[in-house]
Amino acid sequence: MRLGVVEDDDDVGDALVEVLGEYGYRAERKTRGADLLLGHRRYDAVILDLGLPDGDGLDVLRKLREVSSVPVVILTARDDERSVVRGLRIGADDYLVKPPRVAELIARLEAVVRRVNPIDHAGADRVVVTGDVRVDLGAREVTVADLPVDLTQKEFELVEVLVSRPGCAVSREMLMDQVWGDAFLAVSRSLDVHISTLRGKLGRPGLITTIRGFGYRWGS
Repeated sequence: MRLGVVEDDDDVGDALVEVLGEYGYRAERKTRGADLLLGHRRYDAVILDLGLPDGDGLDVLRKLREVSSVPVVILTARDDERSVVRGLRIGADDYLVKPPRVAELIARLEAVVRRVNPIDHAGADRVVVTGDVRVDLGAREVTVADLPVDLTQKEFELVEVLVSRPGCAVSREMLMDQVWGDAFLAVSRSLDVHISTLRGKLGRPGLITTIRGFGYRWGS
């Protein structure tokens, strides 16, 4: 997933790009609102600061909403209720106050993107190819080096969620919610067991990466 990070503070901006990269996002930093307005089509979602050198981030958001529905998460030091309400009413999909908790920021990004681009189970005729691993979502078939892999229903559903965002970290809560139907009642240990079995059946080390303390990622 391509992320635009609009942040004029070098320390904060560089840290965000680095940590988002660790979670599998392709984050690109911009320092001015004008850069976002010119290049917003390149991004799947945007993290927007409000204190920008070329104007207020809320004005940037207002102009952006005239031409784009790209998901926007405001990340700012402004924590007053008026700013939060204005940001959401102008068109932000979420609002976070600095400093962010990284896992929470990732989860909120996932949520806003999921609302805009829900997983299409009904029309899932997409084929995802990663190396020699081929996942046919319509036929519910997985092959490795052209050989079929026998997966249980739960194992295939895990693959289905992971490949819906290849290269991006998917939280444990999202996986358990999508596959078991409840992120909190589902037994977390079951997820680990199924992932371990899945890795063994696929026989491709590194295809499913563990993101410590967060979840898993399909591919690089």
